[in-house]
Amino acid sequence: MFHLANPQYLWALILVPVFIIIYIVNIKLKKKSLAKFGDNQVIKGLMPLVSKRRPLFKFILMIIALSLIIIAAARPQFGSKLKEVKAEGVEIIIALDVSNSMLAKDIRPNRLEKAKRAISRLLDNLRNDKIGLIVFAGDAYTQVPITTDYTATKMFLSSINTDFVPKQGTAISEAIELATKSFSPDNEQKKVLIILTDGENHEDNPVQAARDAKEKGILVYTIGMGLNKGVPIPIKGRSDYRKDNNGNVIITKLDEATLVKVAQAGGGIYIRANAAKVGLSNLYKEIDKLDKTELETLVYSEYEDHFQYFIGIALFLLLIEFIVLERKNKRLEKIKLFSLKL
Repeated sequence: MFHLANPQYLWALILVPVFIIIYIVNIKLKKKSLAKFGDNQVIKGLMPLVSKRRPLFKFILMIIALSLIIIAAARPQFGSKLKEVKAEGVEIIIALDVSNSMLAKDIRPNRLEKAKRAISRLLDNLRNDKIGLIVFAGDAYTQVPITTDYTATKMFLSSINTDFVPKQGTAISEAIELATKSFSPDNEQKKVLIILTDGENHEDNPVQAARDAKEKGILVYTIGMGLNKGVPIPIKGRSDYRKDNNGNVIITKLDEATLVKVAQAGGGIYIRANAAKVGLSNLYKEIDKLDKTELETLVYSEYEDHFQYFIGIALFLLLIEFIVLERKNKRLEKIKLFSLKL
């Protein structure tokens, strides 16, 4: 496993193109200055020991050596072995509604984007908890299996949109049933399911599904995305709104009553999002008070530094740069160390 102990030092690599530009400009200025003294061939004859390739060769060695030294400063490391680490935490699965109604803009920029940003902030605050991610509309799919890899989860979260589930609807019970199967089977402590949805168009029985989940040790929390007043559903990529078969604009509104019943049946609580905040962070504070279980995960526990190899190569290149002279040496002209004429 590759790792950089001090990745911030890589910003110094910006110096490399800067030095290259300075070198090119300097060469052009030298040529311009020499041209003032007369014909190029005449000047070349007056300076037989001047080499054009040697300064370039020395400069290339310096640039490579500088780059290697900067990389060495970042301390490249490789994980030598995996270690099983145990820490106390909670298993959390987030079920995110990706139906078209989540594009409504009663919460800016829209319900779905607001929910994604809240989840992203939650991931930044997690430490030892395991996280999973489910997306649902008319069907439910696992997007990220239960994991402690918060970086990968954020990467998958950023790509989520309403095209992920082709079947429209809000099948909350399917999301609950899928989450029930996704938790670690050997975890006997409390498990948490957080559902972010507007609750509309449910075609199943989410209350019973939440009750069944509670019997299996899963607490179900709901967050209502949207406002009670109705708003139209924008059509992605167009300035129009979705209409029904009769040509009337479809109005979507938060089904708060259903989400309250689901949370009560699942032993959790209901939180209503608003324009200022979603409430996921406050909800996590409540979850953090639950009895935690000892979670196991594999991490690279020992990293070995390999910066010395970069330093060694850099010093070797600098030694060559020091030995190679900028001017030709008459005494060494007959010794051909390189096939190229420097």
